[in-house]
Amino acid sequence: MASSVEQQSLPASEPVRPILLTSRNPTDKIKELTDRLEEGIQEVFQSRKYQEYLQVMSKFYNYSFNNLILIAMQKPDASLIAGYSAWQKQFGRHVKKGEKGIKILAPMFQKKKVDVDEKTVTEPTEGQTEEIEKVITGFKVVSVFDVSQTEGKELPSYGVDMLQGGVDDYPNFFQAIREIAPVPVGFEDIPGEAHGYYHQTEKRIAIAEGMSEIQNVKTLLHEIAHAKLHDIDRDVPEEQQKNQPDRYTKEVQAESIAYVICQHYGMDTSEYSFAYIAGWSTDREVPELKASLDTIRSTSREMITEIDQQLSIIRNYRKEEQVQKTEKGNCLEQNGMDIQNKDRRTMEGKEVVGRGLSIR
Repeated sequence: MASSVEQQSLPASEPVRPILLTSRNPTDKIKELTDRLEEGIQEVFQSRKYQEYLQVMSKFYNYSFNNLILIAMQKPDASLIAGYSAWQKQFGRHVKKGEKGIKILAPMFQKKKVDVDEKTVTEPTEGQTEEIEKVITGFKVVSVFDVSQTEGKELPSYGVDMLQGGVDDYPNFFQAIREIAPVPVGFEDIPGEAHGYYHQTEKRIAIAEGMSEIQNVKTLLHEIAHAKLHDIDRDVPEEQQKNQPDRYTKEVQAESIAYVICQHYGMDTSEYSFAYIAGWSTDREVPELKASLDTIRSTSREMITEIDQQLSIIRNYRKEEQVQKTEKGNCLEQNGMDIQNKDRRTMEGKEVVGRGLSIR
């Protein structure tokens, strides 16, 4: 049984909506799962389904596009996933009786000997003529389980630790996002209802003054996504420009990326973000939808990784700065004490001299 502390720390969990596979042959299982995947891609673009997908993406931003869809289809509230044995060996937990597995696609590897002359990444050791590397030969269906489906040893932390419930450590967090922007960022008085914009000609991002911290964060992420994905070089002839999505798709991509990243760091912007997203699936074909989702996933992953790196740099710098201030303060305090002691000794000396004069 889970401890009372653990039961309080884990959120209420929805049951898995398992994908039932009828085939016994591994190849046929793959086809069944990929057929359901195509259906799931179309289902995702119903408003609620799309929200569930982006929530999953925010937690599993390193997963492949196909596995993100599969997780969202079966257990959209999943937060930490591992295989049956991994829960036991790595976390000291076990899957509860009667829980259904979440089916995903796992790569199958085969060891292959490669001549070192063909390798460009690694340096061969002296006398070495070949090297063993793993090569993906295909995929297989495996079952994984969410933490809410397990019980046992309490986890040291649950989900994402940073910024849960709001924009904690806002100055450092906003600065980290600002650092990953490919163009300068500034605040200005923007007329009308716009919260920000990316200026294509001047190559800069503007954020409206006077907004809340969470709105500043969400807006900056949205505009950085535009700068990364939708920048146009005005000096290049239009026919040579790379294929650009339509304006509404650009907005949905940027807002979806902002939503995923905010969700990852514990900020829920769904009420605001999904006003952009509702109805986007109209008249869209599966390849187009899949391409946009993959763009959202890969860009979100890239930006989250960059933000984490910048946060680490900024926080380490702040710590060093604080240590230096403390050391300087201690030094000034010691100097002050030395001066006070010197003054006191001087006064005591004058008193002794004064008493000597009076005796004389």
